[in-house]
Amino acid sequence: MRSVPTTSLDLTSPEVVADPYPHFAAERARHPVAWHEPSGMFLTFDHASVGAVQRDRRLGRIWADRQPADRLEPFNLLHRNQMMENEPPEHTRLRRPVASAFNRGHIERLRPRVRELAAALLADLDPSGFDVIADYAEPLPVLVIADLLGVPRSYAPALRAWSQAIVRMYEVAPSDAVVDAAVTAATDFAALVRELVADRRSRPTDDLISDLAATELSDDEVVAAVVLLLNAGHEASVNVFGNGLTAMLRQGLRPGPDVPACVEEMLRFDSALQLFERTAIEDVSIGGVLVEEGQKIAALLGAANRDPAVFDRADEFDVARDPNPHLAFGVGVHFCLGAPLARMELAESVSSLWSTFPDLALTAEPESRGTFVLRGFQRVKVGGRAT
Repeated sequence: MRSVPTTSLDLTSPEVVADPYPHFAAERARHPVAWHEPSGMFLTFDHASVGAVQRDRRLGRIWADRQPADRLEPFNLLHRNQMMENEPPEHTRLRRPVASAFNRGHIERLRPRVRELAAALLADLDPSGFDVIADYAEPLPVLVIADLLGVPRSYAPALRAWSQAIVRMYEVAPSDAVVDAAVTAATDFAALVRELVADRRSRPTDDLISDLAATELSDDEVVAAVVLLLNAGHEASVNVFGNGLTAMLRQGLRPGPDVPACVEEMLRFDSALQLFERTAIEDVSIGGVLVEEGQKIAALLGAANRDPAVFDRADEFDVARDPNPHLAFGVGVHFCLGAPLARMELAESVSSLWSTFPDLALTAEPESRGTFVLRGFQRVKVGGRAT
């Protein structure tokens, strides 16, 4: 291989998984982009390079079925038909009907519902101690996205379990047990959605599944879109909330009067999504390094969001940070379609939590999920006087 900067950063090591940011900083000081032999792709460590990877149309999402294909067909079927795994014009065709449905006002009409759900969940909590992930951060966005799509609320626990099983496949080196769980989850998840799509085709209601079922998308494409929205619609929100809240509690911080600004800092400070791959459609230079056609390059979003060249006091949580040009939602054609929903949902859930528990504090050391690509906490025990 030609002479290029290289990195031996172990993305699976417990030290990196526990706190990747010092490792990112050390790599960034040496090079903005480097070849990573263990993963067979380039890694990007600074804001400019990560932004370039996301914006440059010569770098695309090129889906290749996971192997062995027969064993993984339920997982592959959900991904090869997703907008996130395709480039224009296919990406445009798959994204347009979803974007159109979102633009019909589904999100803003959910704001009172989010407040109602948050209040109900908080009313059931014991101020002396509760797990803010299991008791609040997880159920709230699952119920919200289920309401938006039109999935019965009784399926909320299954949706969360299926989602967690599927997204563990995105980690650097999933085990056989993780693969088996993902295949089972994909099979069961798709079966439920197919039933709901068939029902909405004959009996449409005021929900997103009905909107999608009425488009020219195929059944496989509608199922893939619904599963993507269910997964992405709550997975990131749970982890952004848990990561940001933990950072604030560890530093004794509270949201300021500008809660949306605090939410943006939660998105930046400890990114829920750390790595997003692209493949070079043709030769392209990123950060002074030539990425040849067919090679992969990963945008390390967490590294970009801690770049001191862009963020003053990058390793500090500032509840009123402004400006805050983080890349948590991506940029370009793959900018997160659910960003407005996530921002609204986080702002409402953060406001409700602190209004109910103004003295909230950690009561135990938070327990990490132990994953790198999708970073989050399994448990965060808290307590505090309730109003």
